[in-house]
Order: sequence, then structure tokens, then C-alpha cells
Amino acid sequence: MSNKQNLEKLALDLFNINAVKFGEFMTKSGIKSPVYFDLRVIVSYPEVMELITDLLYDLALKDDQYDHVCGVPYTALPIATLLGVKARKSMLMRRKEAKAYGTKKMIEGHFKKGDSCLIIEDVVTSGSSILETVSDLKREGLVANQAVIILDREQNGKQNLAANGVYIKSLFTMSEILKILVDNEKITKQMGIDVINYLNDVKAPASVPVVDRIILPYEERAKLAVNPVAKQLFSIMATKKSNLCLSVDLTSAVDILDLLEKVGEHVCLVKTHIDIIEDFSDNFVTQLKQLAQRFNFLILEDRKFADIGHTVSLQYSKGVYKIGEWADCVTSHSLPGDGILKALNNVMDCANRGVFLLAEMSSAGNLISSDYTEATVKMAAKYPEAIVGFVCQNKKTFNEPGFIQLTPGVQLESSKDELGQVYNTPEKVILENGADVVVVGRGIVAAKSPETQAVIYKDTLWKCYMKRISGKLE
Repeated sequence: MSNKQNLEKLALDLFNINAVKFGEFMTKSGIKSPVYFDLRVIVSYPEVMELITDLLYDLALKDDQYDHVCGVPYTALPIATLLGVKARKSMLMRRKEAKAYGTKKMIEGHFKKGDSCLIIEDVVTSGSSILETVSDLKREGLVANQAVIILDREQNGKQNLAANGVYIKSLFTMSEILKILVDNEKITKQMGIDVINYLNDVKAPASVPVVDRIILPYEERAKLAVNPVAKQLFSIMATKKSNLCLSVDLTSAVDILDLLEKVGEHVCLVKTHIDIIEDFSDNFVTQLKQLAQRFNFLILEDRKFADIGHTVSLQYSKGVYKIGEWADCVTSHSLPGDGILKALNNVMDCANRGVFLLAEMSSAGNLISSDYTEATVKMAAKYPEAIVGFVCQNKKTFNEPGFIQLTPGVQLESSKDELGQVYNTPEKVILENGADVVVVGRGIVAAKSPETQAVIYKDTLWKCYMKRISGKLE
């Protein structure tokens, strides 16, 4: 059979196995559609799978050279597997989320930086799924600018991908498969006309070119930040060549001030727990602010607000500590709902203050789920002027380059204390997990020479950051 005949056979096979459906559906891109392609069912039909594999091979792999193939999870994975076998090409597998154990990799398989990878996908509407895969592949140093797909729905996906430097080849366009179905009387001519009219009227929104915050320098990210404290913190990090946050978990105001006299020049951020200080006074706050100005660091009060909005606004602005008068930024849980952010947004001077939202925690056995983390990030999007960033452990938690990832639980060697606090290395939290600012406490505070240890942490963390933005992660 000719290539044209095989394509016609495939179109009819897909209709006959109910992989092509007509009615009213919602696509992943949020677009209502009178036609839906459910290609997940093809795994139950080996002859269809074989035909798709042969056609895609002839289209994209027979005459072109790639080091690897990678299927967009999950529908395209079996197709990519068969293509890899037929073409004798290495297959890579992208996870939708990193494992919480083992290697915690997003891309599985053997590869080296600079290798080329062909992306395999079933259907393209907006192109967002391919762009997510491209982002993860590029983060690992792979070249990923070509994709082969079964169906182009002709709703701006091809254009969106091209705008991001990714180019696709498809077995069918929607118009082509509709013509085959009409010509073979599988659907009425009017149905075909209705779908074509829908295609002309409804397009996926144009996508913004992907900006990978992980490889973007702090200076560039400062320009993209909405909250002024985030802008200032990015600038301080770039100027001081430090992404070290010191957690001063001491109960003596005198000890805290003495410590900061020794290490203040090496840190970009100082994290306090003001309610553990036994000799707190207004004079302590005055001296703390003076040190912050002299050494050019910001102050983060790790209050972890978690009450109803009205109470939180009072905790922030009133009481003994009057946190809002001296802390550049504070931490807050999202658990009470967005009322807590609305309250802080109303009581704060957002021109000089900001919030780090807790999206994840570093303690073993904590109850924060992936759904909770995702909801936290969505909540923050409603109040960008108030948000400095997120306290989190995973680079996939958020994508917005104007936010800052603050990651606690770091020591020079991996460990775990008797109370379940898990410590990761600087290399792991910056290169693998995407941390922008790294919190170190006892590793410096409890050292025989805090100043010497602060310099070691500062230099180690900065080298990891420089390695990350260079793209040389191996």
C-alpha cells in the first residue's frame, strides 16, 4: 500500500476503534471541542500501533538522525517505545513529577549533554505538553527542537511551538482526517463543515516563550519580579555574590547581634524566630536593622502565619514584636485559604514588604501533599505584588522567574537529626532541586568559627549557582 493509502487506513481504523469521537468535549488547553481524539485506546490494538509506528518512522526517523526519542507522558510513551525499537534509537522517559525517593530524576535513561532528542506526541492543540517536555530535556543539556505527532488540531499549536523554537511534523491535520471520514461516509458532510468552522473560529491562546528560571541569572530575574522585596533580594544576591540565608535560631539577642557582626557581610538574608528570643527589646530591633543596612542583607521573620485573616493582620502589625515595622518579609502558610494573603496584602506596605508562602517543608513525615503545593502556587498568583516567593524543596513547584525559591534544610553533608529534620547538600538543593536562596542554621551557628563556616557555605552555594546558570550540570 502507498503512504496515502496507509494514512487513510489509519484514519478509518482510529474512527472504528472509537479513538475519534464527536460530541462536546473539553481539551487539556481548556477549549471546548466538537471532536475529541482519545488515543489512549490504541494500546489495545497492536495492528494500529504497528501502523502508527511505521508511518511516524517514515515521516521523521527514516532519513533524519537523532540520538534519542522521548514520548510526552503518558499516551505517547508506548508509541515512543516502538519507534525507538524500530529505529534502533535510545529512548528517554520524562516523568510528570520527580520521585520522592531514589535518584529523583525527571528524565530517565542514559544520555550526555549535547545529544539530540526527537519528541513524540499524539495530539497537539496548544503545544503546552510538548513545551513542558522540551523544558525538562533542555534543563538536562539535551537538544530538543523537533517533534513528530499523529494529529495537528490546527488550533495554533504548531505556531506556538515554532515561536518557542520547536518544529513539528504530523501524520494528519484535523482538516485532512475530516476529509477522509467524510469521503468514506463515516461522518456527514455537515458534521465536517461544522468542525471546520469550529477550527477557524476557536484557537488556542498564543504561548509566551518558555523562560527557564533555573538557568536565568538573578540580575535578569530581578527585572521580572513584581514584588519590590523580591527585586531587592535578587539584586543583593547578585551584588554580594551570596545566596546564603542564615537562620539565627538563638535565644539571646546579644548572641544574635554578635553573630551577625561576624557573618553579616557573607549573607543575603537573615531569618529570625523572634518569639524564641528571651531578652527581646526595641533596642534589639534597632540594632538588627542597623546591621542589615550596614551589611546589605534583608530580614525574614519566619513567623509561619496560619490563622484567620483578621488575627494574622494583628499578629503582623500589633503585639510585643510589631513584626511589620522591621521585617522585610515574613513566612506564611496557605492552609487558611487566600483570606490570609488578602489580610497581609492589606496590612503590609507592599512597596517595602513581602511574603514567602510555605509550599513544601523539609521535615520528614510532614503532611503537605502535591495537591496542597499546587493550590498554594495558584493562590499566590492572585497576589503577585505581595509574594516574594515560596519556601519549597522542588524546582517543579513553580515556574514564574520573578518568584524566589527559598530552601531550608541544608548542610555540607546529607544528614537527618533526631527530630526528623532532613538535611541536603548545597549541590543537591541548587543543581537538582532549584533553590535560589539556601537556608543554613546550625551548620554555621553551632560551628567553632561561624565566620569561617559562613564563608565556606557562601562560596560553595555560589559556585553551585554559577554552575547551574552556565547549563553545565554534569
